[in-house]
Amino acid sequence: MLAGLAALAAAACASAECKEQWICVDAIDDGGKVGLHARNLGNYPITFTLSIGGGDRPQTVTRTLAPRQSEQVMRLQDSGKMSTQDYRITYEWTIGDKDAVHDDDHRYALPYASGRSYRLLQGYGSRFSHTGLEEFAIDFDMPEGTPVHAARAGVVARVEESHSRGCWEDGCGKFANYVVVLHSDGTTGEYYHLQRDGVLVSVGDIVAQGQLIAHSGNTGHTTTPHLHFAVYRATEWGNTQSIPVRFQSADGIISRPRRGARYQAL
Repeated sequence: MLAGLAALAAAACASAECKEQWICVDAIDDGGKVGLHARNLGNYPITFTLSIGGGDRPQTVTRTLAPRQSEQVMRLQDSGKMSTQDYRITYEWTIGDKDAVHDDDHRYALPYASGRSYRLLQGYGSRFSHTGLEEFAIDFDMPEGTPVHAARAGVVARVEESHSRGCWEDGCGKFANYVVVLHSDGTTGEYYHLQRDGVLVSVGDIVAQGQLIAHSGNTGHTTTPHLHFAVYRATEWGNTQSIPVRFQSADGIISRPRRGARYQAL
């Protein structure tokens, strides 16, 4: 989730603010009006929120851009009436489709090896930190280096494995290692707190359900080694909302994973 900040100049023609080769916002003079155009530079859908401060009517818009798509987001007042500080643009984005319709018939695999089971530190709705956007996330109590397997097939959209620090202070989240897998319905499966250099897949790889993709760790915003897993739908301001899903275990279907329970993978 990233943010951009820019000031528009008078009669801007091709001013662009780009972030990490994911999204650019261009200010283009279009016949006396300034149009703001958003460009998805990547190969995966992204959802962004763009806000304009200043001017007569501050505006905010949230949209999803398909891979490599470009579109006009909004038009501003006559460019000749603008000064360099008339408008300030902020935007944030995340991978996924805000209008994704989750395939509720899909049965997810538990994200570890067949025959293994791990205690749940947090299940759905656990009060410690799984509330709000994270209500349907799960934390598995895993020693560092435990094999992590894909809970659902998809394409690897993002990877981070360079960090070695785990802590609980504000800002520790930036130290998390992770794998983000984009599913066919536009949702994402996200695996967090992975071991440094513990990711076994690369961006663009197609993974099968049950495939070994990483090793668990203790990086990011964490107090103990564990795997954080959830399925998400993109929302506004670069956020993601966790989605309740069902898992197929050796003992049957798990509809609501419970804190303290152990479930054996098929």
